[in-house]
Amino acid sequence: MNSSSSTSTTDTLHSFMEALLIDQYFLGWIFAFLFGFLLLLNFKRKREKNNSTEFGTDHSNGYYIPENIAGSTDVIIVGAGVAGSALAYTLAKDGRRVHVIERDLTEQDRIVGELLQPGGYLKLIELGLEDCVNEIDAQRVFGYALYMDGKNTRLSYPLEKFHSDVAGRSFHNGRFVQRMREKAASLPNVRMEQGTVTSLVEKKGSVKGVQYKTKDGQELSAFAPLTIVCDGCFSNLRRSLCNPKVEVPSCFVGLILENIDLPHINHGHVILADPSPILFYKISSTEIRCLVDLPGQKVPSISNGELANYLKTVVAPQVPKQLYNSFIAAVDKGNIRTMPNRSMPADPHPTPGALLLGDAFNMRHPLTGGGMTVALSDIVLIRDLLGPLRDLHDSLTLCKYLESFYTLRKPVASTINTLAGALYKVFCASPDKARQEMRDACFDYLSLGGICSEGPIALLSGLNPRPMSLFFHFFAVAIYGVGRLLIPFPSPRKMWLGARLISGASGIIFPIIKSEGVRQMFFPATVPAYYRAPPITKKM
Repeated sequence: MNSSSSTSTTDTLHSFMEALLIDQYFLGWIFAFLFGFLLLLNFKRKREKNNSTEFGTDHSNGYYIPENIAGSTDVIIVGAGVAGSALAYTLAKDGRRVHVIERDLTEQDRIVGELLQPGGYLKLIELGLEDCVNEIDAQRVFGYALYMDGKNTRLSYPLEKFHSDVAGRSFHNGRFVQRMREKAASLPNVRMEQGTVTSLVEKKGSVKGVQYKTKDGQELSAFAPLTIVCDGCFSNLRRSLCNPKVEVPSCFVGLILENIDLPHINHGHVILADPSPILFYKISSTEIRCLVDLPGQKVPSISNGELANYLKTVVAPQVPKQLYNSFIAAVDKGNIRTMPNRSMPADPHPTPGALLLGDAFNMRHPLTGGGMTVALSDIVLIRDLLGPLRDLHDSLTLCKYLESFYTLRKPVASTINTLAGALYKVFCASPDKARQEMRDACFDYLSLGGICSEGPIALLSGLNPRPMSLFFHFFAVAIYGVGRLLIPFPSPRKMWLGARLISGASGIIFPIIKSEGVRQMFFPATVPAYYRAPPITKKM
């Protein structure tokens, strides 16, 4: 009995142990499953947080955007022209991770953006990009030669206080841009990609990145805490970031004259022709760029020979005689290009996570060649503003800081913009006698030399872009014109013409100043946004 009882107890204990082991086996599987599930969920969350290219579905705009974008990109730059390439190099040199998306990375052939003023070259030096004008056969420019009615005068840049290397530069735009792209792409934290940005990705009023098509047609999205749009004068993204008011006052007709020197070596030539100016400047050791301005938006047809006939019969007789034969040969060669000249004052509406730059943001008539100077000056300012902000993820705070950019840039940008628009209107021929007097007075005022030529040329070159200096010289020209009318004997007719001259001068400059913003241009320190920026650390 004792033996049977012992056996029964042993069997029961054995069965209990087997059941316990089976339960532990299943519990182990359950715990392992739960642990693996939690590990997988945590990994997925980390991946969504760190990878800026991961996105899913969202009810608002079709894309899920991670709340905290802390991926591999700090700044997305749309466009790799002069502004985009210079900005990419500058921000990357400061340690930012930059993704540049450019529609076409091949060398472009343009007829504008070929003259960099000395003020722009100084900004190029400040950004460490001055070597980009090397090895592209760029030509040094020391000033202008001005022609009108058989007279001419030479106006030199005031470069005495600068290093001997400081001067203007003229070149093929495509070669210059390619050098800048190469310099930017040489930095390890710059990713330069060919693709077409189709739209900005927004969430709750803040820009989080862009949607774009790659070179092979694949549709992708890229995310970063800051997107800077600088895709040029034909920008399709600016409408969501500013109020574009684009005007087309005229068109340029471009030609290249070969194997001939300009009458005044290393100077740009401006002919005050009828109906509007003609420009000549060297873009290589063997080529001279000629730009013929045609007022309005309508250009004679190239295909039926109408434009060539216009150039030969209307323009050629007004060209300096030293260039006449080469001009005719260039027309006969037939490589005639046209380009509309656009003007657009900067009128942004600050948007968290985004910024406008370059021609996408602000344009002026290209007569004075100030566009690249404005863009490079803006880039120096952006670099200094972003320098103290190592974390760009607080989009609202960043937006408030960048509002100061729109104010701080105004004195320099508005001076160059206003000068370009005002000079173009003064230099154009007009049947109005008062306007013709203003034009004559401007030529003679610049021919006086001394402060009368150095002041305006310092403004034109970007070496002294001060609004009050511009205002002073513009009305000094008008008063000089009135004085010429009234000396030696004033008459009622001359006094009336002088009053019309002053009125006409006011009608030229005040609308431009109004569009630029009087307060921001002349009194930026009274604008609250002026004080929103973090302390600017100057970099050399």
